[in-house]
Amino acid sequence: MRALARKGKSAMVRLYRGYNRRKVQKAPPPSTRQVRILLLHANGMGGTIRTVFNLASYLAENHEVEIVSILKEAEEPFFPIDPRVKFRFLDDRLKPSPDPLRAMLSKMPSRIIPKEESAYHRFNLWTDLKLTRYIRSLDTGVLMGTRPGLNLAMAQLALPSVITIGQEHVALRTQAEPMQELIKWRYRRLDALVTLTKADLKDYRETLPKKPRKLTRIPNAVPPMTGGTAKLDAKVAITVGRMTRIKGYHRLITAWETVAAAHPDWTLRIFGAGPQEDNLRLQIAEAGLEGKVELPGPTSDVGAELEKASIYVLSSRHEGFPMTILEAMAKGLSIVSFNSPHGPKEMITNEVDGLLVKPRTNANLAASISRVIEDEQLRRDLAARALETARTYDVEVIGQKWDALMAELLARRNGTYVRPQPATPAEEPGDTPESNVVELRPPCP
Repeated sequence: MRALARKGKSAMVRLYRGYNRRKVQKAPPPSTRQVRILLLHANGMGGTIRTVFNLASYLAENHEVEIVSILKEAEEPFFPIDPRVKFRFLDDRLKPSPDPLRAMLSKMPSRIIPKEESAYHRFNLWTDLKLTRYIRSLDTGVLMGTRPGLNLAMAQLALPSVITIGQEHVALRTQAEPMQELIKWRYRRLDALVTLTKADLKDYRETLPKKPRKLTRIPNAVPPMTGGTAKLDAKVAITVGRMTRIKGYHRLITAWETVAAAHPDWTLRIFGAGPQEDNLRLQIAEAGLEGKVELPGPTSDVGAELEKASIYVLSSRHEGFPMTILEAMAKGLSIVSFNSPHGPKEMITNEVDGLLVKPRTNANLAASISRVIEDEQLRRDLAARALETARTYDVEVIGQKWDALMAELLARRNGTYVRPQPATPAEEPGDTPESNVVELRPPCP
């Protein structure tokens, strides 16, 4: 019986591959003119959405860019978006539909997205159907995923004529073991996998038995923000993010009890919303910190709120590549952060452009915040150097890395790619100099 099942599965695989070959024969030539970016919910709020909008805006200068959102659960985007970027929603949950098929499939769990995907509960058989139809409808251009579940679906379903790029916003080591196993074997089908940090790039290089055609690191760019730099005279510390346990706001509030006792004229503002909000409000009340710790809710104008503060605090248990640190640096704030290895540790040079604190140590976090409060010269020195660091993440600098990556992937498809010279020891691993990224012979249109 098992042998029969294996033969049936093998026959299905052969049919599927044959169908793909026939589709590819009729497909247009490889192209990077059209770029589609898969997102879970484009009208939501979060760091991944903000960074995708930022990248889409840059790419729209020379490409036709479409953000393909699996869900639509809000009428308008929470963050501003370049008008040149188009939107498509696969499952509009704001509009009830009389379609009985949709009603039935929406009640059934997803079969495409792994159960270990953190957003698994947001998918169902209806989103499976819509996502499959969309991916299979493409026969050229670039398709980019922005989370593991979407990257895995893309690797499995996209036609070979489509250039596929997986983008990872969460560290490999934080994924559940079954998810890591799927990643090991499916990601090899991608044209490229892009990590945000060097640590994650190293983990993928060591973990994947067979790698995508291109494995590289491209960090996020600083998004455009309103206003100017902070004056550093406001007695305010700030943090921004979803109110989940992983963000460690309960630790930050505990640390602030010590800070508030020594510096009662300083205020902590935690911007965001999420499942932990009620717990945090209760914790603030029980600690007697009303008026000293504020929860103003989410904000779409992060820049304006950062500008009103002097210190940015990151208390997360772990992070991929926290955009809020970049934003705070670009606004000229002093940074105090737990020393998470995949994000803050790479972004912050301790005692230079910020202070790194041993993770999950409330007393050390409180001591570092108090140190920055009490030493104005340190506060201003850290902020000045943070501004210098932020310039290395300018959208034009990071955008050129994306331009080079897509030029290389297109050249590989066209058979015009020339392997670059080996990197010199002075170069960062995974960051190939732009002059050596790709040579086109002859240049591709």
